Amino acid sequence: MFGLTAMTILFVVAVVTDPEPGLHGDGPWVVLGLVLYIAGIWMSVPARDVPARRRFVGLVLVTAAAVLLTIVQPKGAMVGAVYYVVIIAAIAFNGRQALAVSAAAVAAGCVALAISAENPGDAIVATLLSVIPWFLVMRLVGELHDERDQLRASPAAHAESVALAERGRVARDMHDVLAHSLSALALQLEGARLLARDRGADPEVVEGLERAHHLAVSGLTEARQAISALRGDDLPALEDLAGTFPGTTLTVTGTPREPSSEARLALYRTAQEALTNVRRHSASDRVELKLAYEDDGTTLTVQDHGAAAPVIGGRGYGLTGMRERAELLGGRLNAGPTDDGFRVELWLPLPRADRRATSGRGGPSSPLRS
Repeated sequence: MFGLTAMTILFVVAVVTDPEPGLHGDGPWVVLGLVLYIAGIWMSVPARDVPARRRFVGLVLVTAAAVLLTIVQPKGAMVGAVYYVVIIAAIAFNGRQALAVSAAAVAAGCVALAISAENPGDAIVATLLSVIPWFLVMRLVGELHDERDQLRASPAAHAESVALAERGRVARDMHDVLAHSLSALALQLEGARLLARDRGADPEVVEGLERAHHLAVSGLTEARQAISALRGDDLPALEDLAGTFPGTTLTVTGTPREPSSEARLALYRTAQEALTNVRRHSASDRVELKLAYEDDGTTLTVQDHGAAAPVIGGRGYGLTGMRERAELLGGRLNAGPTDDGFRVELWLPLPRADRRATSGRGGPSSPLRS
């Protein structure tokens, strides 16, 4: 607040000092200096939340304005803008960059004083003696800010590291126990099916073994996909999933964005579970799969249009698990019958880091592209 007040005072002094802004004499030069001054401040504040390149350009503009107005208005105070450049550079840049930018600004200001001041030597010495302490103090402030930010980031980084380690452990356990067991089960069932067929077993027995083998293979595939998701690997695209269910169309609206691995898994699993339920329980030959990227989150909708809609209540552990997964991510899952079928809708909120600005970002047509 104090800094902006000081910069405002410098602007007002430049406006009322002779020569004043205008269209005659040195007036246009004053106007140009004030425009550079305002543009430079706008591009360089706040001190710690501006891209480095933009801030650098802003400080260059402020320095140019200080030099121009100091020469044009010898009785003005615009040389004080050099202090602003030094302070912002000391806080925002690292040591060498801060020193280089500050030294260049001070040197330019001293040249302007040498041209315009009545006693150039005294003015230059006074500027140097006063600006150096400011630089050193603000460098210390900048380092304290950096240390504070690092301390704040440490717990979050540690928590993320712990979570990644735990996910890796779970993935290894699933691979070593569940995936191996399902693989062995699939092999045993296939062997039993072939043996039963070769020995002329009842056709119903053979058919039952085939179904059991298919379920074991499907479970193994899903277990491997879950392991890949825990490890951060890509899941198959929703387009590919829709292609495995005849009559399913996928529509994507909004600006696509890349979700977290947990969100990708929730979206994929919900679509997979809903489409599987349609295949098992519905006579529908048309299913609409919609993925909508909205300002506050992502919505996945699976709607079938069949005469016999699935009835999923409290005992439906598939969608119950998806609902629990959605709630863990701060989202919600709704499922229920419609006039001509069944509808499943999953909504997941944006991560905190993505809630500020989501418009204008490009991406793939689906967040689950392989």
